[in-house]
Amino acid sequence: MHKLAIVTTHPIQYYAPLFRLLAQQEQLKIKVFYTWSQRQNEFFDYNFGKSIEWDIPLLEGYEFTFVQNTSKSPSNQFFRGIKCPALVKEIKEWKATYILIFGWNFHAHLNAIRHFKGKIPVWFRGDSHLLDEKPGIKKFLRRIFLTWVYSHIDKAYFVGTNNKKYYLKHGLKEAQLTFAPHAIDNERFSNPHDVYDQKASEWRQQLEIKDDDFTILFCGKLESKKDPFLLLDAFLALQNQGLKNLKLIFTGTGELESSLKKKAKKDQDIHFLPFQNQSKMPIVYRLANVYCLPSQGPGETWGLAVNEALACGIPVLVSDKVGCAIDLVNEKTGVIFKNNNKKSLIEGIKKIHLRYYNPEVIKDHVSNWSFQSIIKAIIGQIR
Repeated sequence: MHKLAIVTTHPIQYYAPLFRLLAQQEQLKIKVFYTWSQRQNEFFDYNFGKSIEWDIPLLEGYEFTFVQNTSKSPSNQFFRGIKCPALVKEIKEWKATYILIFGWNFHAHLNAIRHFKGKIPVWFRGDSHLLDEKPGIKKFLRRIFLTWVYSHIDKAYFVGTNNKKYYLKHGLKEAQLTFAPHAIDNERFSNPHDVYDQKASEWRQQLEIKDDDFTILFCGKLESKKDPFLLLDAFLALQNQGLKNLKLIFTGTGELESSLKKKAKKDQDIHFLPFQNQSKMPIVYRLANVYCLPSQGPGETWGLAVNEALACGIPVLVSDKVGCAIDLVNEKTGVIFKNNNKKSLIEGIKKIHLRYYNPEVIKDHVSNWSFQSIIKAIIGQIR
């Protein structure tokens, strides 16, 4: 029996369903080694600025362990925030035949990558891209360092086009790359659509949003990286231009929340909803006619909320700094606009407002970006 050790920091709502499905594969036995042991009991999210406990199971259906993190300042915000002296030993004792590591940029993860190179196949998964790069000496030095890091990798599972370009730029060869798309639980968001549609309709009535209103949705962390102010500015400009029946919903919390509300000035066409847990998200997306992710970066590596919106059959409006844009957004699923450019965003809103999008066509497009595709990619590399 082949045994795959998976190394990642902490339970994440996007990965737990994948791990459960992997655990059901007859060809493979998996065990997840979580390296941020403090997250076993602590749930504070730095960007949301509050404790978050997801209402879907994150630790069911697969084998896992929390490896002791001995960092004096436990965190996933910096390299030495994750230090696990026992990680290599525990993986060895479990007798892994393959290792899959999510992210290199922690002391424990990089140490494991270097240790197991040449001993067992070292697989890697990340979602970095080159969209935020700026010319200069830092770029040059980072290219040298990352090329050294990835020289310890046998295979990388790239999540999309921009991620593949990143790996190739840092020394990995085509033969070392396997496509394993970034994905969410498509079925949970797309079915049962009749129940979700009914609940969304009731919620829209509570918000006094009419059937003929055109509603734009932002959901995520209200932080500079995602540039919610650009969306607010574009919305206010469209109001001044006389575009009627336009509504805007911000869902989430973060450092910009109070300043956004202040600028919105209690506009009755702008709604602020608090953080919504996972079970409610399929309903949240159905409140809208379009989902907008206006990120300016740096660090919008993929944008899994785009997958979620598309799985609900909702078209998307996405900036060119969002990693998934090149793969998931086309004329049948939405519009890409230039980041940090209000005019480009306004044009995008007008374009989507005038165009009809078939929900089933949208769902069909994102259905190829699935957990099943990831599993097929991983199982296909077992020798």
